[in-house]
Amino acid sequence: MFKSKKCIYSFEKLEVWKESIKLVEMIYVLTNNLPENEKFGLVSQLRRATISISSNLAEGTYRSADKDKAHYRTIAYSSTMEILNQLIISKELKFINEKSYLETREHIYKISNMLNALRKSQLK
Repeated sequence: MFKSKKCIYSFEKLEVWKESIKLVEMIYVLTNNLPENEKFGLVSQLRRATISISSNLAEGTYRSADKDKAHYRTIAYSSTMEILNQLIISKELKFINEKSYLETREHIYKISNMLNALRKSQLK
């Protein structure tokens, strides 16, 4: 990750953004093991949805209206739930093992709680 303190943007300081980047890494590793015929199905969906979390946090940070900021956080949260759903499907189809499922689900839970806390802090 970029380390220059002079060029750090505010979204990069958000702990939830940092955790969402970790989730991207986890999902990319996880999806490397999915069947080849899922390359344009679950693999693509999971990867796009996980990137959507950090992207929407970054974009929403620079919106001037609170309503707009909230909108992008809602999209980030929705993408988090989309990933959870696809993770459950991947487990049910036996594309991923229980250990990977539980580790990833725990990280999703952490991010969803952080997104909720961020949303609530903006309502004050």
